[in-house]
Amino acid sequence: MRIEDYALIGDMHTAALVGRDGSVDWLCLPRFDSPACFAALLDGPRAGRWLLAPAGAGRATSRRYREGTLILETTWDGPGGSVRVVDFMPPRREAPDVVRIVEGVRGRVEMTMELVLRFDYGHDIPWLRHEPGVLAAVAGPDATWLRTPVELREDADGRRTTAAFTVGEGARTPTAGAPPPRSRSARASGCRSS
Repeated sequence: MRIEDYALIGDMHTAALVGRDGSVDWLCLPRFDSPACFAALLDGPRAGRWLLAPAGAGRATSRRYREGTLILETTWDGPGGSVRVVDFMPPRREAPDVVRIVEGVRGRVEMTMELVLRFDYGHDIPWLRHEPGVLAAVAGPDATWLRTPVELREDADGRRTTAAFTVGEGARTPTAGAPPPRSRSARASGCRSS
């Protein structure tokens, strides 16, 4: 993907790059100068990314920021329906959050999520622990977690987490997460679901 195919979301302390395919391909936490936990921009999906898009949809049909904000709205239109993914990082109190909300606009759309967490620019593969509605990822001093009502599945070797779900017209499905790695300068915190 070309750099012009990315949009920026941020909280004034750090920022993420979201591709037209619905993938967060770059995110340093907890600050701009911290190591990346999503670095697919540099080394492909194996270096970490968070894809959230219609199954097999490819590039979005439209994208825009809500006026006066860094709240990104990405829309896919297809024969079965239309869906919007809203991405943002709310102003932080203690730790950063990345919030992703899937909104059904028209019809029914099959969605897919792929979460590949890699700390330290793709070098550290975390241990994953699943609990109902929560995924925790830990690699040495780094830790993060994800909250979502969507059922998550871990692949056989534990290196990525996936989900498949359907969103209908008027439905909202939060997949909020990726709070900061717990490092020498940050504390891990909860994710907010909207």
